[in-house]
Order: sequence, then C-alpha cells, then structure tokens
Amino acid sequence: MKNYHNIKFVFILSISFVIVNKTMAIETPKYALIKKENGFEVREYQSMIIATTKVKSSYRDATSTGFRRIASYIFGGNSTGMNIEMTAPVLTNVPDSQDIYEIQFVMPSEHLMEDLPEPNTDYVTIKKADLGKTAVLSFGGWATRERASRYKEKLRDLLLVKGYKINGKFMVAQYNSPWAIPPFRKNEIIVRID
Repeated sequence: MKNYHNIKFVFILSISFVIVNKTMAIETPKYALIKKENGFEVREYQSMIIATTKVKSSYRDATSTGFRRIASYIFGGNSTGMNIEMTAPVLTNVPDSQDIYEIQFVMPSEHLMEDLPEPNTDYVTIKKADLGKTAVLSFGGWATRERASRYKEKLRDLLLVKGYKINGKFMVAQYNSPWAIPPFRKNEIIVRID
C-alpha cells in the first residue's frame, strides 16, 4: 500500500511539473521592472486588451463563473467562432464586502481591438486596459478569499511604509491551471500606484 501512495505522489508531481512548464510557456503581459522593494516589485505594464466580465456572488463562485464565461469566448463563443490562445494570469479584483467581482483575461499581444470578434454574450466585454505603474506582491498556494485578502493587506502595509500612494483596486493574478498543486502555484497581488 505504501508503494501505491509513493507512485501516486510521483505521478501527481510529474503531472504538476508538466502543467507548470506548459503554463510558463503561455504569454503573460509585458512590463518593465522599475524597482525591487523589500517584499514587492514596482512594475510599469504596457497597454493591453482584455476580455472582462462582472459577477455578483461569493469570491469562489464568481471566479469560477467569470472564468467559464471568458473561456467560452476564447474557445469559439464569439461572432466568428475564432479560437484565441489562452494567456496568463487570470485577473480578479481582491474580495470586498460588496461581492462584485471583475474577472479578466489578457488577450494575446498579436491581436488588435479590430481583430478580435464580438462575444456571443452581453456578459463579456472586450476593452483596452492600462495598468501602468503598479506594485506587485507574489505568493504561492491557492488564491482563496482569505489568502488574497491577507496578502492585499500585507502589500497595502508595505506601500504605506515606503510612502507609495495607491491609485486603484487591488487585483489577484492567478497564473496556473486549476490542476497545478499548491507548491507549484504562482499568484500575485497587483495594484496601481502613483
């Protein structure tokens, strides 16, 4: 029985490495690293195009519903049936008391606004986004409501100590597929700063 558990562990670990490696090959938003602070980075993001949807529900249900809506769009649920490459991360605003969440996928940089088809649903919108100058704190494991909120507060405290001015909502960036196990997961808390 012990051998079975060892084999199962090695199998799960191997699959996770494949998923992590595949995820690392996925396009991510382009940015310039401005500065590494103690505990976070300051970045300048290039302009990007996003597919976005808003969901009013619990954090977990909203992220799941939002992901499915936008995944439907990029996997052909659009005016031309076009399949659009998946990118990373999936962005969601950090949980708040209103339970209204905006879930966003960044479109591949090869596309212009006029190249992208219209969504087949009113729930999904395509628009340009300018994150600009941001502060970014990285963390591993699952990006649950509690953990995202805790890391948001940690980043907020670090920014206050360093004298940065927050200029927008905090977002959670999740880089991995749902099948990646916690030790190999990459997440970030991102917020615009002045």
